[in-house]
Amino acid sequence: MDWRIIDTGRQNGAMNMAIDEAIMTAHGEGKVPPTLRFYGWSPATLTLGYFQKAESEVDVKECAHRGIDVVRRLTGGRAVLHDAELTYSIVVREAEPSIPKTITASYRHFSQGLLAGLAHLGITARMSMPAAAYGQVGRKRPSSAACFDSPSHYEITCEGRKLVGSAQVRKHGVILQHGSILLDCSPENLVSVLKLPSPEKRLLMADMLSRRIISIRQIKGRAVSREELRDAIGSEFGKVLGIEMTLGDLTGEERRTAEGLVKTKYGRDEWNLLR
Repeated sequence: MDWRIIDTGRQNGAMNMAIDEAIMTAHGEGKVPPTLRFYGWSPATLTLGYFQKAESEVDVKECAHRGIDVVRRLTGGRAVLHDAELTYSIVVREAEPSIPKTITASYRHFSQGLLAGLAHLGITARMSMPAAAYGQVGRKRPSSAACFDSPSHYEITCEGRKLVGSAQVRKHGVILQHGSILLDCSPENLVSVLKLPSPEKRLLMADMLSRRIISIRQIKGRAVSREELRDAIGSEFGKVLGIEMTLGDLTGEERRTAEGLVKTKYGRDEWNLLR
């Protein structure tokens, strides 16, 4: 089956998460093909991992003060501040013959398409390897509520620092993987909305993140637009993974499903905060 590639533009946090779930539902029902989606955020949005505790890890009042949306993802992981980035999502059935069966192997599979797009821009990046590959099992590093403080299995790094953060969930036989590709980054902005015990801890966390993450602007020495990065990945993703990509759009049913999910789920504190 050919894949669909779509760009839904910049949306608020609730709508972005609702669209991902709407695509997942429609694909699971056989109504739309596998989909690579690109999108952005307006306003800036802090997303929480599915299992994160909002009250203890995120300063929701500070987010409101700064005009930052807060929304909970279907996927696990830690908090991500979405602002100067290109976000992607991939929706495809687990049973698709070309898709590896394990989560880590599928991360590696999809990362090949992202790496090819980055290479098209002249960026030499690589996939992070499981800790066991480095003989690091049992070692512990300081961590935080922030997703970008360290690379997970088969995520994408450049110059030893994390460039792309991704998360995946599988429901009813369908994979949803989405992730952030940093066009620019400000560790201070992320740290400002996390709950930390003191100003000193905040400074230390910002310094740690600045050493662990990298943006395309830092790599290229210039600003790269969301559209330039989108086109680079869109042109290479299918070639590397051996699939045909066709430009498309959301269906009317997907849009209606997403609007309903905003009202009943992603736009409600019962989903976003009460965990």
